[in-house]
Amino acid sequence: MDPAPDPSAPRSRVLPVTTPVSDLLSTAVAALGGQQRDGQVAMAEAVATAFAEKQHLLVQAGTGTGKSLGYLVPALLHDRRVVVATATLALQPQLVERDLPRLVKAVGTVPGVDASYAVLKGRSNYACLHRVRQGAPDDQGELIQAEAALGSMGKKVLELREWAEQVAEDGGTGERDEAPRHTEREWRQVAVSARECLGASKCQFGEECFAERAKEKAQRSHLIVTNHSLLAIDAVEGIPMIPDYDAVIIDEAHELAARVTQAATDELWAAEVERAARRSVRHVDGSEGDDLADAADALRSAVAEARPGRFERIPEDLADALALVRDAARACVSAFPKAEQGSDPDPALTQAKGMVQEVFTTAERMAAASESDVLWRTEGSDRMPPVLCIAPLQVWGQMRDKLLADNTVVMTSATLMLGGDFSSVATSVGLKPSEQLAAPSASATVAPDAQPWRGLDVGSPFDYSRQGILYVARHLPPPGRDGLGKAQLDEITELVDAAEGRTLGLFSSRRAAEAAAEHVRSALPHLTTLAQGEAQLPELARQFVEDPHTCLFGTLGLWQGLDVPGDTCQLVIIDRIPFPRPDDPLMSARQKAADQAGGNGFMQVAATHAALLLAQGAGRLIRTTSDRGVVAVLDPRLATARYGSFLKASLPPMWPTTDPAVVRSALTRLRG
Repeated sequence: MDPAPDPSAPRSRVLPVTTPVSDLLSTAVAALGGQQRDGQVAMAEAVATAFAEKQHLLVQAGTGTGKSLGYLVPALLHDRRVVVATATLALQPQLVERDLPRLVKAVGTVPGVDASYAVLKGRSNYACLHRVRQGAPDDQGELIQAEAALGSMGKKVLELREWAEQVAEDGGTGERDEAPRHTEREWRQVAVSARECLGASKCQFGEECFAERAKEKAQRSHLIVTNHSLLAIDAVEGIPMIPDYDAVIIDEAHELAARVTQAATDELWAAEVERAARRSVRHVDGSEGDDLADAADALRSAVAEARPGRFERIPEDLADALALVRDAARACVSAFPKAEQGSDPDPALTQAKGMVQEVFTTAERMAAASESDVLWRTEGSDRMPPVLCIAPLQVWGQMRDKLLADNTVVMTSATLMLGGDFSSVATSVGLKPSEQLAAPSASATVAPDAQPWRGLDVGSPFDYSRQGILYVARHLPPPGRDGLGKAQLDEITELVDAAEGRTLGLFSSRRAAEAAAEHVRSALPHLTTLAQGEAQLPELARQFVEDPHTCLFGTLGLWQGLDVPGDTCQLVIIDRIPFPRPDDPLMSARQKAADQAGGNGFMQVAATHAALLLAQGAGRLIRTTSDRGVVAVLDPRLATARYGSFLKASLPPMWPTTDPAVVRSALTRLRG
């Protein structure tokens, strides 16, 4: 008798798919009422070839290319399981609620096509029925009820519990994105982390568990949609989170290195160690919980004495405190009683032990003072005490050894070519420029440990030279440390006045955005000027779209996360080249390491970071074939500095000018 199939193995088809990828793409585009584009066809064929030849692929696909279909169609045709990873949870609904259902309806009946798909998120993104029904532990480890102990928060937590129970009854997913509006603190009362989870086999509600049902559906599916962070935990950190797969498609791949870094970053502060100690006291018989609390006091004193910023060498007092926390947490974990066989698990004990284990793991990593990690102390504020943070110096090595070595990886984004080629992004994710294959049809003999890859720019349906102007305000003084000066504020006002609103302002700091907003409100009171932070971003975006005589000024959240096609946005202002702050602990450490390795740390780290953000910011302007407008960069260094050509080569090929009169005239004509 043949053995039963392993549901976690990469899915493969009984019958091979004989439909060419271009034909299936044509069928899908026609069924969806769209228009097939040459770039989309080229992308789909390149992705299919990468899967077949097991070679990595980087695809730059401009806004409007239709890149989702460009990779989803060959993914459905692939004979083994494919994972699609997005940078954020925000893109997942677009794929799962719009693109995939329509695609499956269009091509799901084609012989041999396995159109099954599932969404998979981290455990804390699903409501936990044990916590919903039994309550959340307090600092002493006792399970408490929201209405009795959570004060004003209790009503919202009860609402979330009622929602989770209804979803469980209806057979829903229990995902956070579908829950009633809530805060992070409120959600923690109805969800658990992976460390806090009792495990499906030990939990009395394991058969109903939302997270476990999501994993089971993923094991039955050909296509799994997840995010960069979960992919990093699964592939790079080696913690199994996703059923076995053969190929990975990484959308928004320009953010991959940053997301992997974020997933591998840990934090430690005295209050969290104290909380873990309080939770542990009722479960251990000895003094281990009290010893951990004493270690927390030592850590608080050492952190208070240490200077904010990166530690090139850990101060002696801080090193001693970290070792004390590490040793106390290790002893405390060992002191927890082992569960008796056959007995029901104690959720409060499991979660308390998980907290102490997390403290130990982080303190051990920090105390090790490895050259492969960067350790720093945050500034702290009235609302938040200073925190110790630790992050990997680089992540390309881990991605190369663990993600790229085991799977075929396709990476795509509208901004993968920085300075005119793929080298910067490829290097950041573990691909070597020397291993790039010269042409789509080229073959090469490569070393056994090499990771051959191809780069493909499929262009954009937009005619940037006709649709957009790149204006560099060369006549302005270089930006200073004190924020926007009078010359910059006057320039902003003149540009906004010429456009009669219709302006998205992207600023390097919240202070600069607020100063610009205040100045424009004073000078142009007939226009509506909004600043990030005055309301939630969706509400600000709605107001911006509804009234063309509106300006929206903000910081990083607007650089990459806003899509406003049409006459709403005809002017994008960028106040300065977005280099990382000189005191950024991780960026400064990476720049120094690149210099010490014989490279150019400024170009490899700071300029690459700035080029990526500039490209993303400039990309807010042209979102459809009918959009017109101006990207105005108020930093003259883009025109005068030696690195300016690298930065400009990273931007869409708009018509360039440094003449303010030409730009104001163009904006006046655009407003009609």
